[in-house]
Amino acid sequence: MILFDEYQLSKSMMLELTGFQELMEEEPLSRMSVKIREKIVLPLLSIQQYALIKIQKEEGNRSAYEKLVMRSLFGNINASRNSA
Repeated sequence: MILFDEYQLSKSMMLELTGFQELMEEEPLSRMSVKIREKIVLPLLSIQQYALIKIQKEEGNRSAYEKLVMRSLFGNINASRNSA
C-alpha cells in the first residue's frame, strides 16, 4: 500500500505542477502506446511473479516454472525495448 500511496502522491504533484488533468495530456499517441503496452506487460509480470513464488516454495515442476520466468522476461524486455 505504501508504494501505491507514493504513486498517487507523485501523480498528483506532477498534475499540479503541469496544470494537466491527466498524465501525458499533450501526448495522446504516447499515452495510447503506454496503455497498449500495459495490456501485454502486466499479465506477463503476473505470470512471472506466480512462477517465482512456486520456485521459491519448491512446488511443482521447477523446470517448467523457470521456463515461464524466462519467457515472461523476454516479453517484458521486448516491450521495454520497443518503448524507447
